[in-house]
Amino acid sequence: MSARSSVEEHASFVRSLLSGLGARPTERVAVADALGRITASPVESPIALPPFRNSQMDGFAVRASDVASATDAPVTLPVAGEVAAAPGLPAALAPGTAVRIMTGAQVPEGADAVVPVEETEAAGADGGAVRILVARAAGDYVREAGSDLAAGDDVLPPGVKLGSRHLAAAAASGLTGLLVRERVRVAVVSTGSELVEPGAELGPGEIPDANGVALAAAVRAAGALVVREARVRDDVDRLRAELDAAREAGAELVLTSGGISKGAYEVVRELLEPLGAWVGAVAMQPGGPQAAAAYRGMPVIGFPGNPVSAQLSFELFVAPTLRAIAGRPAASVVPLPLAEPLVSVAGRRQFLRGRRDEHGRAEVVGGPGSHLVAALAASDLLIVVPEDVTELAAGEVVQTIAL
Repeated sequence: MSARSSVEEHASFVRSLLSGLGARPTERVAVADALGRITASPVESPIALPPFRNSQMDGFAVRASDVASATDAPVTLPVAGEVAAAPGLPAALAPGTAVRIMTGAQVPEGADAVVPVEETEAAGADGGAVRILVARAAGDYVREAGSDLAAGDDVLPPGVKLGSRHLAAAAASGLTGLLVRERVRVAVVSTGSELVEPGAELGPGEIPDANGVALAAAVRAAGALVVREARVRDDVDRLRAELDAAREAGAELVLTSGGISKGAYEVVRELLEPLGAWVGAVAMQPGGPQAAAAYRGMPVIGFPGNPVSAQLSFELFVAPTLRAIAGRPAASVVPLPLAEPLVSVAGRRQFLRGRRDEHGRAEVVGGPGSHLVAALAASDLLIVVPEDVTELAAGEVVQTIAL
């Protein structure tokens, strides 16, 4: 890595540091808690789906042979009883009779078809008989046991990102837990003596810590697990103690913000550079200062302290790896025409906050300053301006990254 790297060089370097995170161990979680997780092995159903023959419709369970002539002339059958979708085994159906049946109810032994209620009429003053208006063949409106899945078959393959439909299939199979890949365990550390808890009364020179909140949320959105969040003053010993605590908490990756510039009180630089960390600049704006290291075998990725720079850096350098491991889609890159002309700095790739206007064009929101968090909140995309471009006219097409 050179003193000033390209975006691609730094992304490749970070990706190599995080390569060990890809081989995930497994854990068993409750089905109700498995949304968004990745199945680690085939999931076998212990029961057939459905587990018993049941009715597809509200209507009457019959023997098909008893109603074979109904289309030519209605057939009247006595109603021998009723079967609801409830526990218990219904009585067998006698020849020449019908049983009123509800959707999902178990089809009685002897019945091989269901006539929908719409194809019948009540017969007799007391409703003790039913007039069948349409003939039905054996199997009509009867869901056979195992017609969806046989017992012992795989209800889910490995490598599936679990959505609600997958959890429904698992629950229908009677499963209470699923073997899934463990999420990457991440610690988030904000550095800076000026930082205080959001909501605390601000003293002179103090600011709320936005990075801790934003980076922890971004980690979760990328499908990883935040195991520790911390804020440390500009003190090398405190930062070292925090990295040790993160490691003991099971963190596989630490994200820091602040402390990597060239001035004084740059604690991340002071602690990690002697240990072999790369601390330098990337040809981009915002987010030029960057750092990457291994601390006692644990990757530490250092972002700038300005909130916009920190969030942008995460999206570019760490989020792609975490999303890929978690089976989540990469951020979409869409070409859009510019709503207005813009000027850019030569030699640095610009990531300008922007949004899509009512005409489908990309318009810039706010200025290029890395402190403009409100402008980032008002944006829904980043406008990418290459390093070798200094001016763009309205209508020219640019690449945009969805936020």
